[in-house]
Amino acid sequence: MEKSHGLLIVLSGPSGAGKGTLCQELLRQVPALKYSVSMTTRSPRPGEVEGIHYFFRQKEEFEAMINGDELLEWAQFCDNYYGTPCFAVEQAIQGGQDVILEIEIQGALQVKKRFPQGVFTFIVPPSLDVLSERIHKRGTESEEVIQKRLATAIEELGYVSEYDYVVINDEVPVAVDKLKSILIAEKCRVKRKPFVFKGESI
Repeated sequence: MEKSHGLLIVLSGPSGAGKGTLCQELLRQVPALKYSVSMTTRSPRPGEVEGIHYFFRQKEEFEAMINGDELLEWAQFCDNYYGTPCFAVEQAIQGGQDVILEIEIQGALQVKKRFPQGVFTFIVPPSLDVLSERIHKRGTESEEVIQKRLATAIEELGYVSEYDYVVINDEVPVAVDKLKSILIAEKCRVKRKPFVFKGESI
């Protein structure tokens, strides 16, 4: 049997849907899954390690990678670039390793154009009331900012049709089990499993 390539699993959804929590728990339960490390032009914060938390690069190098089409996706925030380098993801996938990428919706749509064979899963909260409660609990933003986030979340829910799967994040253990089931199902898809029965014909 030929060795299959790994999968690229993309998790995204509105802010406050719990993407990060689900991603961390999935990585804990599936140790073979590799987390996709992003690249940034901002300076490392205390405790951050090159290649583990981020790939840290100079602005000129990052822009050269943009021009060279070497990023799966990228965006600019507060005068710094952030993006997903192709080299690390492609190397892992070609080696048969599954990679998970937790990303915002616009970035996910960029990835889909470049890597449509990825597994795109949309994470949603059980309700807008729950989403509002989660964002308020953070206690890090003003009410005006929170209302803008909620308005954006409502708009972003319209992108669900761009994804292969949708998972409602009501209870974390249940949502993680669904993500693991998606991973198993995708590995069993005929188009992902080329094989030959030696000495037999079908």
